[in-house]
This record gives sequence, structure tokens and C-alpha cells, in this order.
Amino acid sequence: MGTSGRPRPFTKRRPGKVPFGRERASDPAASANCLYETEWHRMQHAVGSPLPPPHQPGHGPAAGWSPAAHQPGPHQAGPHQGPAPVPPPPPAPGYPQVPPSPAPPAPQHAPAQPPDTTGHVPLPPGGPVAMPSAPPATTAPDTTATTLAVLLIGPAGAGKTSVAKYWADHRRVPTAHISLDDVREWVRSGFADPQSGWNDNSEAQYRLARRTCGFAARNFLANGISCILDDAVFPDRPVVGLGGWKRHVGPGLLPVVLLPGLEVVLERNAERAGNRRLTDEEVARIHGRMAGWYGSGLPIIDNSQLDVPQTARVLDDVLARSIASPPNW
Repeated sequence: MGTSGRPRPFTKRRPGKVPFGRERASDPAASANCLYETEWHRMQHAVGSPLPPPHQPGHGPAAGWSPAAHQPGPHQAGPHQGPAPVPPPPPAPGYPQVPPSPAPPAPQHAPAQPPDTTGHVPLPPGGPVAMPSAPPATTAPDTTATTLAVLLIGPAGAGKTSVAKYWADHRRVPTAHISLDDVREWVRSGFADPQSGWNDNSEAQYRLARRTCGFAARNFLANGISCILDDAVFPDRPVVGLGGWKRHVGPGLLPVVLLPGLEVVLERNAERAGNRRLTDEEVARIHGRMAGWYGSGLPIIDNSQLDVPQTARVLDDVLARSIASPPNW
């Protein structure tokens, strides 16, 4: 009923129409309908539309806010464009501006490792070993502080391995020792024992071990590590001669021969064990063939009366002369 006594005609309020002004303040039905429309709006915003800023009592909606501008519509982006970003609504009067959240940092990727590396330490590739440069004529070369590649030659029982280990242990620069017999015995099953005779299989394994030693020596020298190798190289067998060592290591390889007397070699051989011990006949035959190094131009050390430290000091003197005047081989 109205104030005039006549019944008020029934009017259904449409969703979306919010009463303002005196109608909101004086009409209880308008207040209830306002609550209904507010809940309806909240349901609409729950499915994707942003909430409008709150109204001040007795005022219209906040300036600058349009409901149509915040309703979701069909996407009309280009074929290669993403959805356009929706700007946040401006704050209502009396409400502080909320600063936008900072963008997340871009993911950091680890830098790519350079090629030919082990871990983080780059290793230069090995190449043919060159002859060390000779010092000035007035200065004697210090072989204990020079990067060298040395090949110690001698018969079984000459003391090659003992002298090579001692020499490598007492240098002032990093030095490696590689024994061809040790590398050859890396083959376990199917090992071609030289004591069983020299044949195609034993020769193939010897050449493979020599090539492996040369590859290791090149890499040691390329990384600043000296290397001393030992092998029973025969002067009358080109297949197992110096040519293969020079080819696998490089022209800077310095060969030195250890050749004590036969009696000393036989005595040292008797102290060996396993497949390293040869018969006296085989030792005598090898020693006789090693005598072919006399007259070859290679330096020869007779260590019959020298112990291991004395032989190592003589080896340093021989190497100093070889650096000053490289042998022809």
C-alpha cells in the first residue's frame, strides 16, 4: 500500500538495476533488492568478471569504472598473439593504490661448457713431442726442472724400471713413469707371454702397448708433465725398434741405453719372480743383441758399479748433453 491508500503496482526489478538516492534509503524493498543484486553481481564476478570497487553510501559507482568494460568477451587475438592483458581497475576514492607485484626473475641457465674438457679443467690435446730448447752456451741445462720425454732402453735386469721410478720421484717438476711391460700386462685373458715365444700375437700386443704408451706420453707432455718410459728395444729389429717410439711420441724423445755387464744382468734377473724372470739363456741372448747399440750414436750408461741413485744422477748428466746436442737416431 502506498501513502495515498492506493495499492502500489507490482514491479519486478531487473537484475543489474541498483536503486540509488532516496529510494535506497527510504524503501525497505529497495534495500532488500539491493542486497539481492549485490549477491547476483558477486556470482557473476565469481565466474570471471572483476569485482567493482565498493560504493560509498549515497553515491553512485566509482568514477571510471564501467561494468561492460570488465565483462568477459570473445577473444579476437591474431594468429600469433596471446590474450591482451586486462588492466586493473582504478581504486575508489579514499582507497590506497596497491602497487603491482614485481615480475618473477628470469630463469638462470648454466653456461655451456667448452668442448674437450674434463670437469671444469680444459685439457689441451696431445701432439708430437718436440725437442726441448737448448739453453745458452754459457748455461748448463737444469734437467731436473725441464719438461722432458725420456726413453730408457736396456736388457732384462739392466735396472730400467728401478732407475726410471727413482728419477721420476726426485725431479722438481711433475714427472710420470710409464713401463711398457706394465702396459702390456693390462691384457689379462689372452695375454701373449713373451716367454712362450715371439709370434704374431705377441708382436701385435707389443705394438699396441707401445702405441698406448706413446699416446699417454703425448698427453702428459701436452699438460706440462714430463715422462720417462722404459722398454727393451732391440737395435736389430725394426718392428720393435726406435722408429715406432719416435712415431708415437715425437722427435723430442730422448733415448738413453742402460747396459751393464752380463754377470750383473744375470744376478738381477735371478731376483725376479713371475713372468718377468727369464732363463739364463734368454737373458744372455738379449744382452748380446743389445750390444748392437754401441756405435749407434745413442748415449750408453754402464751401471754395473752404480746403484740406483748414482745411475739417476748420471742420467741427468747424459740428458743435459743430449739437450745441448741432440743425438741422431
